[in-house]
Amino acid sequence: MSLLPVFNIENFFQGTEAEKVNFGREIDSICKNTGFIALQNHGVPKQIIDNVWNDTQDFFCLSMKEKNKIKPPFEGYPYGYIGLGKEALAASKGVVTPTDLKESFNGGPLMKPKGITDPDALSFCYADTIWPDKPDTFRCSWEAYYNEMEKLAARVMIVFTYALGIDSDFFAKYIDNPISALRALNYPEQKMGVEENQLRAGAHSDYGSLTILLPQEGSTGLEILSPTNVWESVPTVPNTFIINIGDLMAMWTNDRWVSTLHRVVNSGSKRKRQSLAYFHQPNWSAEITCLSSCLGHNEEARYPTTLSGPYLMEKFKSTNK
Repeated sequence: MSLLPVFNIENFFQGTEAEKVNFGREIDSICKNTGFIALQNHGVPKQIIDNVWNDTQDFFCLSMKEKNKIKPPFEGYPYGYIGLGKEALAASKGVVTPTDLKESFNGGPLMKPKGITDPDALSFCYADTIWPDKPDTFRCSWEAYYNEMEKLAARVMIVFTYALGIDSDFFAKYIDNPISALRALNYPEQKMGVEENQLRAGAHSDYGSLTILLPQEGSTGLEILSPTNVWESVPTVPNTFIINIGDLMAMWTNDRWVSTLHRVVNSGSKRKRQSLAYFHQPNWSAEITCLSSCLGHNEEARYPTTLSGPYLMEKFKSTNK
């Protein structure tokens, strides 16, 4: 199997029920192996992608004075501009490293659902996104892209139901108010040496159900830990998104599917590198419990029931300096 198999999601949704079952078997095999997929014919309009890409690129070219106008108001605030030296992703796995060589702009859910009263939810995932003044089209293009990612993630979750042999609407009640985050990531040009064990992004797994990554075309540096325990480069495939599953999906499937360790290394090109990552996260209060279809005879669940929001909050706080 290719390290990054290509999956045509439009073929799935246009297929017969029998064809969808076959596509599901294909996805199940991929998710058992690495959980990384290049998603083709995704349906996201090119103009929406171009708009957010250009605006985030222009944002990162602003002066530090301008970018710092929208830095988090206090330590642990999840949204706004997070500069160099503020995050070490390897810490989410209990590994101590220097901070990652990246900066980011981060935004959360576009709407706050009615009835949310949990103070942690309100102060964390439903905190206000801090918007930049420049470029003046930034918020509009960001929100358009975020909406497309939310719709695409919901479609991928339907594909997952066929892979897992469960009702096609099973996940709907868990993701009708997702607490997903969108991150624009910039890895500046490396003009100087780096500290020992310092990477552009330390080795980590993602926390939620799935991630939709748009890497800069032709860029290098993303690596995953293969099933043979070897770090291997992930290629970029034109006109596709990279999909990978996260920790909560591994819990749902009792590790039938892997939430694969990945990182962004310094080797190869040291030029500026950019990406957009949408982290799809089930509803704040969603209870993630092992699927019965993923339990063998006399097999027990490896994880206790886990709440989506508190799990995300704990992981985020562990990585920020």
